[in-house]
Amino acid sequence: MCEQTGQEIDWDRCPPDIEDFPGIVTDAIQIYHSLGDRMYPDIGFIGKDYTNLELLYKFYLITEPREKEFIFEILLHIERRTQKESSDQIKAAYDKAKRK
Repeated sequence: MCEQTGQEIDWDRCPPDIEDFPGIVTDAIQIYHSLGDRMYPDIGFIGKDYTNLELLYKFYLITEPREKEFIFEILLHIERRTQKESSDQIKAAYDKAKRK
């Protein structure tokens, strides 16, 4: 986009890439996407299925309790954001249908 407008790139305003995060954060994101979703048609996304979390910890060679705790906090943070997005989308669709 900067090339099209002829502006210089302002690196302070650029969002971070996945490579900019520490390895444990990228592992947490990959684990999050490996977990199954729990969804209901009228409610939407209600959370992740953590049944296989220990198996994924072993797969990613995460053994330290502090690392597991930190990753779990990241998982919960991402999950809360996803729940809110799902709730907002369903509410918007409901409001749109109600207006018709």
